[in-house]
Amino acid sequence: MIEIDGKIVSTDILTEHFCCDLDGCRGECCVDGNAGAPLEQEEAVVLRTEYANYRPYMTSKGIEAVERDGFAVIDCDGDLTTPLVDNAECAYSYNEGGITLCAVERAWREGRTLFRKPVSCHLYPIRLVNFSNGTIGLNYHRWSVCAPARICGRKSGLPVYRAVKDALVRRFGEDFYKALECAEEYMKNEKQL
Repeated sequence: MIEIDGKIVSTDILTEHFCCDLDGCRGECCVDGNAGAPLEQEEAVVLRTEYANYRPYMTSKGIEAVERDGFAVIDCDGDLTTPLVDNAECAYSYNEGGITLCAVERAWREGRTLFRKPVSCHLYPIRLVNFSNGTIGLNYHRWSVCAPARICGRKSGLPVYRAVKDALVRRFGEDFYKALECAEEYMKNEKQL
């Protein structure tokens, strides 16, 4: 672990490799799991106010789940998350060519909303942990459905943090990302000594 700008960062984020491979995983991260995607309070509000922009891309079951359960739900751990369809896929997902994708992100790609998707999804496989003292931890979450991403990442030599650069800059800013680059370089130099 290292500390950067008051955040506790797992060094695995700098040393392990990852590169999403939708052909390999088929978007299973939007389907499998024991709860919806973690949400920040402001994101739940945005999901509600921007609903008309991404609703056309959602499945009928996803629409039904949102209209029945709400734009965000509290899971069994007391965390704010996206609602699910039949305790499986995220209500905001849809399927295209056998791959599960995000309706919110599609609306963003098409210029219908400024909200890309929940930051927890954007950051994945990095998971944030909020400590009681206000510190944030960044951990690398290893999930079996992401095995193709680890293989692809090793082939390309892409560290986890570089794979999610846009998300890290979105959540923590450009300076934090540059500090991660410096930390990676430092660790490489230390390893060579």
